[in-house]
Amino acid sequence: MIRRLALAFACVAAPTLAAAHQMTVFASSDCETVTVEAKFSNGNPVMLADVRVLDGNNDLLLTLPINEDGTLPIPLDSVDHSGGLVVEVDTGSHDNYWIVTPDDIARSCQS
Repeated sequence: MIRRLALAFACVAAPTLAAAHQMTVFASSDCETVTVEAKFSNGNPVMLADVRVLDGNNDLLLTLPINEDGTLPIPLDSVDHSGGLVVEVDTGSHDNYWIVTPDDIARSCQS
């Protein structure tokens, strides 16, 4: 009986536990660099992931590994950012993205 209850609990709790480990991605621009930050919902930085940078037409521009602190600086002069950028972070088991619009980049250059 205890074994059945444990199995039933595991089946019900599994989706909840999986959702508790979501990954958030954020990217900001300072006019020279887009800085990507990725962390799990518990606040721990993503330490092993590929960061894909796509242009506004979803064409892949580059793929880089994230740093151990969960960040990655991307120099704007290394990518065509005129149509904005899509930054995707993929750990293999979690993925998420952030869109950096041309207005986001322009706004950071005006301040």
